[in-house]
Amino acid sequence: MEEARRLPSWADRDKLERAAAFNESRGLYLNLLNGVGGGMLSTAIPREARAVYYSKGGADMEDRVAKTSLLGFAVGDLDAFRPGGDVVVQAVKTRLVHAAVRHLLPRSPGWSRTSGGQTIPISQQDMLVTWHSLPTYAMRKMLEWKVPMPSADAAAYLHLWQVTAHLLGIRDEYIPATWDSADAQSRQVLDPVLAPTREGVELTDILLRQLAEQTSPGGVDRPLVNALARYLVGDQVADWDGIPREPFWEKAIATAWPKLVAFREKLLPLPLVPPLAWTIEEAARQYILFYLTKGQGTRIEIPETNRPA
Repeated sequence: MEEARRLPSWADRDKLERAAAFNESRGLYLNLLNGVGGGMLSTAIPREARAVYYSKGGADMEDRVAKTSLLGFAVGDLDAFRPGGDVVVQAVKTRLVHAAVRHLLPRSPGWSRTSGGQTIPISQQDMLVTWHSLPTYAMRKMLEWKVPMPSADAAAYLHLWQVTAHLLGIRDEYIPATWDSADAQSRQVLDPVLAPTREGVELTDILLRQLAEQTSPGGVDRPLVNALARYLVGDQVADWDGIPREPFWEKAIATAWPKLVAFREKLLPLPLVPPLAWTIEEAARQYILFYLTKGQGTRIEIPETNRPA
């Protein structure tokens, strides 16, 4: 643990500070992409979906979301790598959880039956696949949305996640050195493994139901939740995740979101933003609030069992 909590010798404090400022200024996009978008991608990664489903956390996804959010928001916090930040603590705790899951999951008949011959879960490759479903995916989407991206900000954001990868136990030689190499590696290790699973569809439904209930008791906003999830990950992944089609909201989001981003980036005047955009933005804020608040009062703990039978 003493070794695991040390920053790598190549960590650049100036870049980490710049990344913290970038996270703060682009928080709406990053929290939405890493929280909701990354969550939808993770359920379309068969090994990850099954590892989550058959582990203890899969039986209580609200608690699982809370514990995952602790690390995610520690990474994005303004004080992340300052003395008052706790990203190092949460990363070490996450490594301990991973170690426990590697020990426990091979004893699960459900996991062993669906593991496709994998004998130990959460391998270096598995962690890299998950890593790309966060920063690489988020950067692609921000560029797709035409979010202005100074090269220094992009480099700092990559460096933040390079250091985080190291802290989570990914070996340095596998961590992409540039965004170009990250894109290439993502196409090699993430894109080919995306696929539907029964476990992933079930987890997706639970996550989206929780998000809908957060914005409206009883889940009456589920169509908007479905459409936003589809917009974030695309139709192919959404189909694999079993996310229903919502023609009205899908069209509304595809029209309004780019204009909302342009307005937020001072690239478009207010009169050109459709009124429906504010409904969509408020929904996005509520989804982010869900991830933020679920982590309050919880702790990352080492599991002692798999998913109850």
